[in-house]
This record gives sequence, structure tokens and C-alpha cells, in this order.
Amino acid sequence: MEEIARNLHLLPSRPAHAFNAYLLEDVLLDAGTRWSARRLRRALGDRRPAAHALTHAHADHQGSSAALCTAYDIPLWCPAGEAEAMAGGDLRALGPLGPVVRAQLRWWAGPAHPVARTLREGDEVGGFTVLETPGHSPGHCSYWRERDRTLIAGDVLFGRHPRTGRPGLHEPPAMFTLDPPANRRAIRRLAALEPAVVCFGHGPPLRDPAQLAAFAQALPV
Repeated sequence: MEEIARNLHLLPSRPAHAFNAYLLEDVLLDAGTRWSARRLRRALGDRRPAAHALTHAHADHQGSSAALCTAYDIPLWCPAGEAEAMAGGDLRALGPLGPVVRAQLRWWAGPAHPVARTLREGDEVGGFTVLETPGHSPGHCSYWRERDRTLIAGDVLFGRHPRTGRPGLHEPPAMFTLDPPANRRAIRRLAALEPAVVCFGHGPPLRDPAQLAAFAQALPV
């Protein structure tokens, strides 16, 4: 695991930074696709998470949630706006239903799992504060730690090009994003925090607040 900031670790993925998951103190955040469980368990090693939380319930973030919660016997915490979908196992309302998303739901999505805690604005998770940042999905949440200005943006922003994998800031592709204008408002909100480090669902961490501010300023309304 890579230590990004104090008590924040990035779990490795293949390809690197393709499907990121994090350990916030003792809370596992996100779980890749349904094929990621073995990788994540291997990366955690002797560490045993006390809970598992999500930024959102798209198939590439909740895919191994049920498997990991069962393996570690830990509760699942889910953004309030997506808890019903996660608990019921029907994720179709969380994004546009184009052919790529339908394929992801078929091959990447994990099964339903009970939600022990619904996350809302201002809640605390692993030393971070929950920020409601809908747009990419209806209940998407980001995680903010003010004392060292560390942000986990989830998929509000991509930290890599979605096709080439090259590092850089990008809006999440429209084919995966339910409400792009709302997501742009979320980007502007996060940029206004002036984070010292930004972690993404996809892509390496960014340690350049000015780059994020310029990107947000250039977005269309």
C-alpha cells in the first residue's frame, strides 16, 4: 500500500491507478469490480478493516463490496442517495444505461448487500468528513480532511484519461455520468476547498491546487 497522507493509504491495482481503493484509518473505501476482492485482500495483508464505505455504487466501485464485507464480517456504509440501490442490488438508476454501462453491470457489478449506515453531508468516516457531491451518480459522496487539506474526490473528477490512462484532470465521461452539469458544480465546490492533495477513483493523486482551480474555472457552465 502507498501512504498518500497520514492514515490514508492507496491500495494497488492493475493497471496502476485504474480502480482505486483506499484505507482511511481502518475504513476501506471503495472495492473495485467483482474481480477485485482477492487483490484488495492481498493488499490489506494483516490489516483488518473495521468498516467498508463507498464513494458511490457504480459497478467499478461496489463490485467486491459484498465479498469483502462478508470475508471480514464488517458493516457496509453507503451514500444515502444510493443505499436503496446497493441494498436491493438494482444499480440501473445510478447512471446512463448505454451499452458500456450495461456491460459493466453484467460483468463488473457485485451483488446486493445490506447497508448498515447511510452517509450524509457532515458525517465522519475514518477521520474524513463526508461531502455530498452528486452528479456523476445521484448520491455520490467525496471525503474531506480539513486539517491537512486532503480530499478523496471519487469520480467527481478523473485523475487520468479514461482511454489512454495518461495522468491529468478530466471530467468523468458523459456515458457514465447521470447529470454532467451537477457534476461540474461539484467540481467547482471541491476546487474551492483548495486541497493540498486530491485522490481519485481513477488516476494517481494530484498535489497541485492551482491546477485543479484552473481546471474548474475553465469548465462550461
